[in-house]
Order: sequence, then structure tokens, then C-alpha cells
Amino acid sequence: MASEVVAVFIPIIITLVIGLVIIVAFYLESKEKQMLIEKGLSAEEIKKFLEKKRDGLGLMKIGIISIFFGLGLGIGMMLQDWSSKEYWIPLCLFVGTGIGFVSANIITNKMKNKNA
Repeated sequence: MASEVVAVFIPIIITLVIGLVIIVAFYLESKEKQMLIEKGLSAEEIKKFLEKKRDGLGLMKIGIISIFFGLGLGIGMMLQDWSSKEYWIPLCLFVGTGIGFVSANIITNKMKNKNA
């Protein structure tokens, strides 16, 4: 009974947290713009300051991380079937995703240095 009540609130809490993060991001961005205007910067200077640098390698990072996440999930499921222990899936997911983040960072840094 108690777990059913908690399960109902999980999507509500997740939605509220995501909404709060988005609202705070917009608020801080507008606050930053307001501070630049108060400093007396010209429109050109504000435009240069607010230009966001495009990474260009974002999709590659997401792809590498997704591949390692999938590999971790698959290996974890195989090990769980093989050993009948329930800890293999979360272990392999976290380790695989961590390796994905590290390798994505290394690969994209090498690509940036090669292009620079």
C-alpha cells in the first residue's frame, strides 16, 4: 500500500524538478543579460559576450556514451543470467557509462587538438 502511494508521486516530483531547473536556467540567463546592460556595454559587445560556442562534437559524445551504456546493459544482463546474481546489471551500467564518458572526452579532445 505504501509503495503504491510513493509510486504515484515519483512522476509528479520528476516533472516538478525538471520544470524548476528550466525556470531557474531562464531566470539566470535573463539576470546575466540584465547585468550586462547595467554595465553599459554596447549592443555589439553584449552580442559577442552572449554568443554561445558550438561544440560540434556533441552528437559524437552522446553516441559514444550511448554505445557504452548499451554494452554495459547487455553485458550486465548476460552476466546476471549466467550467475543468477542481481547486481550485475547496475554494476555494468555504471561502469560502462563511466567508461563511455571518459572515452568520449578523450576522443573529442584529440579531435579538437587535431583541428586546432
